[in-house]
Amino acid sequence: MTCNPSVKTNMASAVPEVEEAEDYSFLPIIHDIIKCMDKDSPDVLQELNKLKTKIQEAREQIAAMPGVDMSPALQESKLRMLREQVQTKNQLLQKYKSLCMFDIPKPS
Repeated sequence: MTCNPSVKTNMASAVPEVEEAEDYSFLPIIHDIIKCMDKDSPDVLQELNKLKTKIQEAREQIAAMPGVDMSPALQESKLRMLREQVQTKNQLLQKYKSLCMFDIPKPS
């Protein structure tokens, strides 16, 4: 028996972004810990272990992120280069759109 009365459903298959956003939230677990402490519940250790596990998972996800091993200056340089590429591609896209090749009349 845990102190958390809410039931969470797994939405990973439908919307993975929602699950990831929830993965980074520690507040619900901390709230559950405080509720258990207020009630002098024996489930405090279980809730603390959930928090510890969640923190460890977050650390592993952060360590696996691309670019973490790069210096801030190198990250800024890469970001600047990628933004320039996007700007160039947007300019080319606008140029191709203005060539009127895409103005094909619809058959009636």
